[in-house]
Amino acid sequence: MNSLVLSRRALMGAALTAALLAGATAPAAFAAVPPTTATAPASAVPPLDPAALRAAISDLDHPQATGAQLRVGGTAGRWYGTAGVADRRTGAPIRPDDAFRAGSITKVFVATVVLQLSDEGRVDLDRPAQDYLPELRAKGYPPITVAQLLDHTSGLPDAKGPGKTTPEQILGHRYDRWTPRTILAALPDRTMKFAPGTAQEYRGINYVLASLLIEKVTGRPYAEAIGERVLRPLGLRHTSFPGDDPRIHGPHVHGYLAMSDGTLRDATVYNQSEAWGEGEVISTTGDLERFITALFTPGRLLPKATLDKMFALPGGDVRMVDGSPACYGMGLKSITVNGVTLWGKTGERYGYNSAVAATRDLRRTVVYSWTPTHRDATQGQMIARIADAVTKPPAR
Repeated sequence: MNSLVLSRRALMGAALTAALLAGATAPAAFAAVPPTTATAPASAVPPLDPAALRAAISDLDHPQATGAQLRVGGTAGRWYGTAGVADRRTGAPIRPDDAFRAGSITKVFVATVVLQLSDEGRVDLDRPAQDYLPELRAKGYPPITVAQLLDHTSGLPDAKGPGKTTPEQILGHRYDRWTPRTILAALPDRTMKFAPGTAQEYRGINYVLASLLIEKVTGRPYAEAIGERVLRPLGLRHTSFPGDDPRIHGPHVHGYLAMSDGTLRDATVYNQSEAWGEGEVISTTGDLERFITALFTPGRLLPKATLDKMFALPGGDVRMVDGSPACYGMGLKSITVNGVTLWGKTGERYGYNSAVAATRDLRRTVVYSWTPTHRDATQGQMIARIADAVTKPPAR
């Protein structure tokens, strides 16, 4: 069976999200929720249903995948399970400390550090990003605030990159090396999708720029700043930002891609510099659970007033470019499934799909990672099963 392969940025920001939001194949309806207030009510989460959780990750044929793991935590109960294998060659099972590529979950780490710098008075969220990034000013765009980068209301245009429309072409570019400057250079000059602050569109380039801002303000690589401010204080020993290193070191889950003839090839080794500050992080389900638990606990990483900004959606008439309600705060996305509102972030890289989310009161945390072999909208089947299983009351 041929694999429908979309461009990385298009798939991450549009296809899967659109499939879920539309509810075309999902057993549960996904919908954006209105802006939250500073004091959030307790979430009514149902008891865990181990059979439903197990079933959600066990079907590795719909869609085709080689392995999956799901970690559910929080004060309302805990569960962890796996399916499939970490390595098709050896048949090794997935273990709790096996690392994987977590893609755009990188953005939550970046947003956290930018907000820390804001709280320290070193970054003004309402100031134009051009004031911190002269290279952005040279592109001739209108003023774009730092906050508009973080909540995807910048209106920046689409970048031009190498065409990768088949799985063979994707793996043919696995050793390409990118720098933030080459990514920025791929943006057209003096062209905007919409006026900054008037609409919302999920764009990875926003977080490439936010990561550059961290480097300008701190004088050190953004990954080092995250390490000092987040990874080491929380003891996230299995989380890393690989830069130009194409390998995952230590125990890890392998990712695979189906070629046009249906055969599977290992896609684990891949230079992530093309994703950089928008999607290069490597982590584990345990580390990501610890991270989101600390993040949602006022005073651990951010004081409450600053943390509230991550849960605030754009006000006024701001909507997604497709007309649906705005759903992104600064670093987090809001979804409601079976009446349970979760805040978090998904991530996708070649051969990997993951997410970390939680209710704001931490009664339920959810981290999953699985290894789809086809980069198409069928990935929504697994995501929808997991979302339903972690939010739906057990059947009587």
